[in-house]
Amino acid sequence: MGDAKDPLATRVGERLEAQSSTLAVAESLTGGLMSSCLARVEGSGRWFRGGVVAYASEVKYRVLGVRPGPVVSEQAARQMASGAASLLESDVAVALTGVGGPDDQEGQPPGTVWIATWVAGEEAARRFRFDGEPAEVCAAACDSALGMLD
Repeated sequence: MGDAKDPLATRVGERLEAQSSTLAVAESLTGGLMSSCLARVEGSGRWFRGGVVAYASEVKYRVLGVRPGPVVSEQAARQMASGAASLLESDVAVALTGVGGPDDQEGQPPGTVWIATWVAGEEAARRFRFDGEPAEVCAAACDSALGMLD
């Protein structure tokens, strides 16, 4: 994951472009990794609207419209995705929130990740559990988010 030749990111971009759709990203645990991966795809300027790195809970609440409460949750991921779609005026959005480690957060163990998509008002969310160091968890989360968009 993460280089400009990433076939999954390229395929997502091609599909968005073919549908004349745009994509927004809301990230927490991945800290901009997802946006960076997408921005390096050739032609991404035609479909990638941008991303919000909302690492602190308060940023999720104020900028993305997440209701106060646990941020490592399905509800937070869904609200992050819809908030990014609204804020960046996109047709499609994806949001990633979770615990990279090494410590638990909100009672959730490291490797717990929620990813949500928002496509023209239709939402979907999935919970994942990844093993590894924080960098490995973040990379796996980005790969999974791309898979959900594919």
